[in-house]
Amino acid sequence: MRNDHGLRVVRLGLIGAGRIGTMHARNIARHVPGAELAVVADTRAEAAQQLAGRYDADARDVEGLLKDPEIDGVVITSIAAVHEELIVRAAEAGKQVWCEKPASLTLAEMDRAIAATERAGVAFQVGFNRRFARDFAAARTTIEAGGIGTPQLMRSITRDPGRPEGMGSAAAGIRPWTIFRETLIHDFDTLLWLNPGAQPVEVYTKADALVAPEYKENGLLDTAVVMITFDNGAIATAEANFSALYGYDVRGEVFGSKGMVVAGRLASSPMVHYDVSGSHQHTLRSDEEMFRDAYVQELAEFTEVVRGNIAAPVTGQDARNALQVALAAMKSHEESRPVKVEEI
Repeated sequence: MRNDHGLRVVRLGLIGAGRIGTMHARNIARHVPGAELAVVADTRAEAAQQLAGRYDADARDVEGLLKDPEIDGVVITSIAAVHEELIVRAAEAGKQVWCEKPASLTLAEMDRAIAATERAGVAFQVGFNRRFARDFAAARTTIEAGGIGTPQLMRSITRDPGRPEGMGSAAAGIRPWTIFRETLIHDFDTLLWLNPGAQPVEVYTKADALVAPEYKENGLLDTAVVMITFDNGAIATAEANFSALYGYDVRGEVFGSKGMVVAGRLASSPMVHYDVSGSHQHTLRSDEEMFRDAYVQELAEFTEVVRGNIAAPVTGQDARNALQVALAAMKSHEESRPVKVEEI
């Protein structure tokens, strides 16, 4: 058994060598204590080989990765459409499973993924990174301690950086419903998590293609506001847009009967430059920059899950709950009416 400063080394196989997989590969190889990036797999063999080569890992196909008896856990960072299939295959191979959000695109898929991991007796953790950011985690702790009383108004924002004139080519590759199932899914999870013990009751959506209207007929929605009503009376809004000119903007706010918590930031540094034209501050430009520590922490905790020291901190059921809200938001948009969560 290999050890790293007293920690049993956890050998991880990564499936998916795209942008997010590349980031996770770097974190596993360089920043997660006691973790080893052992194997990289991708349907694009060349991409897998290039990424694996950076960190002295092996490049194999998915079957080869899953059959390796020395792989302790699988990190799934492929496109969302194949997440359920890969979760099931990894579970059946007896591997502990970590999967990027959304873990599946339908509730039926989600249920099959959860059932497969339970049947195999393996852990199943989902990558909702905001839970691992220090400010969001501190907000949750304050709420749990009664620091704001009963939540009454809640807000979660995701505005991706971009420029309208550069949206055209990017929009062509965005799949329908992305804004709900792959962008706002983070906000839905955050709002559910920051209102512990409460259940969402009703969802109402207003959405449009305001950044790239020429792609609306293709199913692209780039701007959305979703209102969620909870059974404890709290009213929440989640909003997203794909073209924040000023940077990457992710924030959360919970206002309650005894106070308020706010998480998230725009500035990349507290330094402010003052000159003849006014004051200026550099802003964050990507999720990797804002959530660098959170991305490392979620995988560090997964290695503890693999070692058997803790339970998965974000479960398949958590992912299912957020997906159910996303599907309700989609139905609300399609039918132009409030949708009861129990309808989904």
